[in-house]
Amino acid sequence: MTLIDLTAPTTTAPSRLRGLPVAIVGAGPIGLAAAANLSERGIDFVLLEAGDRIGASVVQWGHTRLFSPWKHLVDPAAARLLSETGWTPPPADSLPTGAELVEQFLAPLAALPAIAGRTRLGVDVTDVTREGMDRTRTTGRAQTPFLLRVRTADGVEELTARAVIDASGTYLTPNSLGSSGLDPLGLPEVADLVSHALPDVLGRERAAFAGRHTVVVGAGHSAANTLLKLATLAEQEPGTRITWVIRNATAARVTTSPDDELAARASIGARVDALVDAGRIELVDRFEIVRLARGSRDASSSVGRPSTNADDEASVARITGRRGDGLETISADRIVNATGFRPNLDMLREIRLELDDIVEAPRRLAPLIDPNVHSCGTVEPHGFAELTQPERDFFIVGMKSYGRAPTFLLATGYEQVRSVSAWLAGDAAAARNVELVLPATGVCSTGAPATAGAANETNGSCCS
Repeated sequence: MTLIDLTAPTTTAPSRLRGLPVAIVGAGPIGLAAAANLSERGIDFVLLEAGDRIGASVVQWGHTRLFSPWKHLVDPAAARLLSETGWTPPPADSLPTGAELVEQFLAPLAALPAIAGRTRLGVDVTDVTREGMDRTRTTGRAQTPFLLRVRTADGVEELTARAVIDASGTYLTPNSLGSSGLDPLGLPEVADLVSHALPDVLGRERAAFAGRHTVVVGAGHSAANTLLKLATLAEQEPGTRITWVIRNATAARVTTSPDDELAARASIGARVDALVDAGRIELVDRFEIVRLARGSRDASSSVGRPSTNADDEASVARITGRRGDGLETISADRIVNATGFRPNLDMLREIRLELDDIVEAPRRLAPLIDPNVHSCGTVEPHGFAELTQPERDFFIVGMKSYGRAPTFLLATGYEQVRSVSAWLAGDAAAARNVELVLPATGVCSTGAPATAGAANETNGSCCS
């Protein structure tokens, strides 16, 4: 087993590290919270965001309402910095959309001079390593700067840092449509017909779904969210059809359960169940996707009813799956991949990591977030100790730290980066004193709109 160094941090950096910033990868909520915490402690940093704006991934699902109210979405260090500018926090108990989270919190935070001057947009971190060292070299490793290779509009360049906080998230790396974990055969042929999780069905992407047959793949709350919006669209647009594909016998995470501790979460499941019972959503269970192809709508070989869409047959995706002892095929105009997310570990190939074999989370954290045991609100407080890797001063935080587990809360990520920032500042006592108070229900699911009549459903892809 690899020995992980949990001894007290040094307050004086080795000469090769002195003067180098901490590199934060990702300018989403957790990356910006890390910047706020480092700023409060007077630690220099550089914030690297692959997108062209702050919170670029959040913006993509900005039409979706979060599960947590504002009181759990604002990082304390960020709030202290913003309060100095006269910023007024939003109503504590209201539920924002992703767009509102960016506009009312992330953007003002990123605009603070202490953060704006250290932020670089359009910088995609493709690799992290140690300067002049691959992962096999040990002598002097902890005293050697990190080297980050990045891609920008001007080309490829390299940056050095004294420490790295990877808050790059998982939204850009969805799980495969294939039950094997691999992309189904033929995916490139129909890739233009596959939508990412949480498409804006009732807004900017409406034309892609209106009057068409959509197959939603996945058994979690992001799938349920999309199904509910498609059902609304079907009421407004004739010819809109919905098929829900799951690989198990039931969608346990969203199906109504009498002992569900979260009444609002059960409400989402109840609404989807009612639509299935009414025949407005066609549920295809025990369907394991193995192959995708373009082809004609052949009703005789399709699980779904014939499409009424008159588009050219080249726009049709044929989804072949193993069901029972045989293969069956569904024809669809659009496929929504709501199968969840996974961390991008390719960029960390030269970093020494200890990750759980199953969920790909830091090994010490994995038992605390196992989705088979824990909901959002039952995760124990944790910080640098659970996130520490064999690579000293390298930390995976935020949604990415949960690997493939879907139970992440922003409040949990904020406590992670507070603890990590304290550790990097040499404040071992503060780093070890982790505290996190969450409601017993976890505030991770609600089907209630933020205000009466609000149209947006809550985000079920994660718990924030």
